[in-house]
Amino acid sequence: MPISILDLAHIGEGMTARDSLDASVAMARHAEELGFERVWYAEHHNMDSIASSATSVLIAHVAAHTRRIRLGAGGVMLPNHAPLTIAEQFGTLETLHPGRIDLGLGRAPGSDQNTMRALRRDPAAADSFPQDVLELQGYLTGESRIPGVNAVPGRGTDVPLYILGSSLFGAKLAATLGLPYSFASHFAPQALEEAVAAYRSEFTPSEWCVEPYVIAGVGVTAAPTTEEAREQFHRAQRQMAARLLGRGRSLTDAEAEAALESPAGRHVAQMATYSAVGDAGEVKDYLEWFAKHARADELIIAPRSDGGSAQLRSLELVAEAMGLAQR
Repeated sequence: MPISILDLAHIGEGMTARDSLDASVAMARHAEELGFERVWYAEHHNMDSIASSATSVLIAHVAAHTRRIRLGAGGVMLPNHAPLTIAEQFGTLETLHPGRIDLGLGRAPGSDQNTMRALRRDPAAADSFPQDVLELQGYLTGESRIPGVNAVPGRGTDVPLYILGSSLFGAKLAATLGLPYSFASHFAPQALEEAVAAYRSEFTPSEWCVEPYVIAGVGVTAAPTTEEAREQFHRAQRQMAARLLGRGRSLTDAEAEAALESPAGRHVAQMATYSAVGDAGEVKDYLEWFAKHARADELIIAPRSDGGSAQLRSLELVAEAMGLAQR
């Protein structure tokens, strides 16, 4: 089974945005050598802890420092953009790095209400998401739905599209359009089984995807020992609680711990329901179970471990445990 990586370009404590982007390059280069299928980057805005806001720019930078691994958006929040602009961006990427670019599409804002206004986004833009996907697809295939308007570069690049989601809406849309579907079970686990079942049962074959194809997200914290992995995972949970519950201010470790144990903190823990935590053998057993549970054709792992060498070591343990072919 292919194993891929979702890199949130996390800006950890004491890091700059440049440090985070350098770490993303190091991760992708390591993943390429270890045999991972692809690395995706998510569009988020106005978040001090995430450096992947300009997703296409980050992909271009990482692609220039790697050779073979597929790179893409996981995803671009299409209602934030004109479909033509995204077709031009990803058409340019595919032209520069042929056969290596993916385009995952979501309809969430990736931001709060004030940031949506700063992005000039109409709150109703999500309602036209299905039509926007088709418009974007037309630009990339060279069959524009708007007469006389073409994406250059972009036209005829056929960049593969993936529908992202955490609910039945995305599942049903992907099924209707005959596109691969990626479920965000690494942070929104509730509807996983129902959404995948709906996608598989309602799937309509297309020229882009003959059979249903499911990518399922799962958190991973792998370390040489179980105890070390659990400690890293707990620190990651504490940091997430601090980001989500800190209300714009930095929390001490003690305050973050209290937030994690609060009623609101239980939601943070619930987001990480699907997480493989442990040594190589334990992670392997969990990922094999999860792949069957999610009825997945591919897994995309969200690393939840200390950055730097610990994170790279985690990838090594996953690759070894899952038998990925080193390149």
